[in-house]
Amino acid sequence: MTHPTSHPSNAAAQLLWDLWQSGQVVQVLPQACRPMTSVAGYAAQAQLPAVSGRAVVGWKIAATSSNGQAHINVSGPLAGRLLSGQVFSSGASVPSQHNRMRVAEPEFAFTMGQDLPPQTSLYSQEHVMAAVATLHPAIEVPDSRLAPFTQAGEAQLLADNACARHFVLGSPAPEGWRHNDLSQHAVQAQVLKGDAIRYSRTGSGAWVLGDPRTALTWLANQLSRLGIPLQKGQVVTTGTCMVPLELEPGDSAWANFGTLGQVHMHFSD
Repeated sequence: MTHPTSHPSNAAAQLLWDLWQSGQVVQVLPQACRPMTSVAGYAAQAQLPAVSGRAVVGWKIAATSSNGQAHINVSGPLAGRLLSGQVFSSGASVPSQHNRMRVAEPEFAFTMGQDLPPQTSLYSQEHVMAAVATLHPAIEVPDSRLAPFTQAGEAQLLADNACARHFVLGSPAPEGWRHNDLSQHAVQAQVLKGDAIRYSRTGSGAWVLGDPRTALTWLANQLSRLGIPLQKGQVVTTGTCMVPLELEPGDSAWANFGTLGQVHMHFSD
């Protein structure tokens, strides 16, 4: 009988999870378990919940801007799993230890109110948005177990959970958010050291594949192609809506989504 860890997907996931726990990085995964295609990358990622003992509580989308895609040398967006233990509420202290990227990414996040099971035809944006329960301001704090992650390539980045690490979910936006044109919705952010503003930055929903709703629709269809349901109660964070905010330990990051609310976090020393 073959031991399950001998399967390349399982071995890759186990190694990446071990690196996550130890705070170490590798330049490339060992040849015996290194995924060479996006399909193999997603297969390795799919083993992460089992090897980590964590539940999938939602999804993240990486590289939803042309800048982001160019930065990590990929041709399109990447999907990653948000695992239990990674998600914080607004105002939380997020650990900086072992985080090499050290950035905060203000994002539009959606919580699903209905399942979207795999199907042969593509989901329309209208169908996907009808399945959404709530919209939230959010901040993702990504990281990678591959260094340099910009040279890892799409397949390994997918195995590495599309650089998922920590995620801060703000309160639901007030009723009526569906009337907003999210593609044009402005977001303002500040990074503070104590009470002193280090710098400010602006962005908008246009950064996120042109519109966060477009990104959510992409994810629903990507999961459908992989045979994975997008489930009721899961949260989807759609990708940074501005140039990521560089953080130092001890900083706080605030993102103001105007009428949709605010979200903030502390990057612990």
